[in-house]
Amino acid sequence: MSRMPTAAEIDEAARLLEAGQLVAFPTETVYGLGADAENPQALARIYAAKGRPSNHPIIVHVVDGADIGYWVDDVPEAAQRLIDAFWPGPLTLILKRAAHIPAAVAGGQDSVGLRCPSHPVAQALLSRFKRGRGGIAAPSANKFGQVSPTTAQHVRDEFGDAVFVLEGDGVEVGIESTIVDLSRVDRGVGPVLLRPGAITPAMMEAVLGAAPLPPDAAAPRASGTLKAHYAPRTPLFLVAPHDLAAHLADLPADARVAWVAREPVADSRCVWVEAPADAAAYARELYRLLRRLDREGYARLCVAPLPDGHEWAGVRDRLQRAAAAFSG
Repeated sequence: MSRMPTAAEIDEAARLLEAGQLVAFPTETVYGLGADAENPQALARIYAAKGRPSNHPIIVHVVDGADIGYWVDDVPEAAQRLIDAFWPGPLTLILKRAAHIPAAVAGGQDSVGLRCPSHPVAQALLSRFKRGRGGIAAPSANKFGQVSPTTAQHVRDEFGDAVFVLEGDGVEVGIESTIVDLSRVDRGVGPVLLRPGAITPAMMEAVLGAAPLPPDAAAPRASGTLKAHYAPRTPLFLVAPHDLAAHLADLPADARVAWVAREPVADSRCVWVEAPADAAAYARELYRLLRRLDREGYARLCVAPLPDGHEWAGVRDRLQRAAAAFSG
């Protein structure tokens, strides 16, 4: 288990951020690779360190009780309702970006993604950084398109000693935040769900009176929404049990395949990895599991289909994007 950082380590992390350097820190979703959201040179360091395309926006993390009006042109009523219900927590809102906020943090778009994380280490850092008046731009602390980190060691595995890392237990959600677009409400569009996560459409419907709409062609670009993303190094495929034998027909008899499912299968090549039974546990363990399986030398990772239901949408989304990296 990770330890919690000292006050001196929080102070050092804030100092580094204010000096334009990168700091990795835990949130309740995954570890973030943070930089001063208002410093274009620091933002460029994030893009370079991750190998991230410069048009792929970065979410800005703000302290609990932050003045959201500093970051955006307008806070629609629907956005305020979601803030009141789910912040601090794993929900990102896309809103119209204020003109003085660097376009680089939004991938050049006129919108910006904001989130208030609930993890105590993230909140401590945000409270100390610029005396609570700054924002920390932070995508997941891994190389672009690969498996997100949920421990400090995962971050060190990616970046070694090149990035200052704050320790922190309690990465409880395990997958990235839900993203909802509210940047086009003034044009009669939205709210629109861009990325599923722990905050489900049903939970938002209870607050807004209607579920968010599905993504449309004019929706802004958002973090983690490319077709192929979250991918391990080992080829990963989503395979129904009755299709598994045909899927593995091209592999030699001595190949080792990880079969991630609720039940085992009668194939000598398949090493059964029991999948968690509920959506929250699956999400919490997903990235840790993928990183472990990557180290164990399997020829393939085969994952059984997930149950239906909104509560499974976030995990299903991450696995589908991971598998897309190997679909040819």
